[in-house]
Amino acid sequence: MSAQLLLVDDEPGLREAVKDYLQESGFSVQVASNAREGWDLMQQNTPDLVISDIMMPQVDGYQFLKQLREDPRFQALPVVFLTAKGMTGDRIQGYQAGVDAYLPKPFDPDELIAIVENLLSRRMAKPHATGEDTETPDIAELANQIAQIKALLTQRSAISQSPAPFKIDLTPREQSVLNLVAEGLMNKEIARRLETSVRNVEKYVSRLFSKTGTNSRTELVRFALEHGLAK
Repeated sequence: MSAQLLLVDDEPGLREAVKDYLQESGFSVQVASNAREGWDLMQQNTPDLVISDIMMPQVDGYQFLKQLREDPRFQALPVVFLTAKGMTGDRIQGYQAGVDAYLPKPFDPDELIAIVENLLSRRMAKPHATGEDTETPDIAELANQIAQIKALLTQRSAISQSPAPFKIDLTPREQSVLNLVAEGLMNKEIARRLETSVRNVEKYVSRLFSKTGTNSRTELVRFALEHGLAK
């Protein structure tokens, strides 16, 4: 039996397009034009995963998510935000509210399918979930790293006043990627800014980890600020 998805979006064209693509990928999809309609549908049939817009009239995505997380039936239900609100701060707010994944518009439908399949497979691996640890570890850790980077940026002037002398050879592109990571941008945003692929950005970030001896974006940003590497 195919997984049951609930798609909540107030844009009819996008809603139907996403529904068709999900169905072509083998999912069973119910649609709602707003959060209240989506909530009513969930009382009749609990889906395996919810995809919701954020900017909707009356009840927005954050309020809808809060309503879901406060109901014991839906505390462990995977939720994906599909939205035009794609800035880092918006994503952090979504993760703090308990969303499992965040896909800014415009998006690649194949990426949405990959996210849905990943979340469903994780849920199937935990068939007796009770609502604890509803965020997947990688998403939760990513949100935590972004929050830490933002905290580091607020301390940037204090940290970088007297950088320790340090010499490290970075290519111009590695330097550009490092600067954008230090701004709190994620790989997809960096790829757009530098007009390259996400895969290439991942390679540059991996090289930066190797050259600086760090293991996470937070450690990388702290290292860069402390040694005056980020511009």
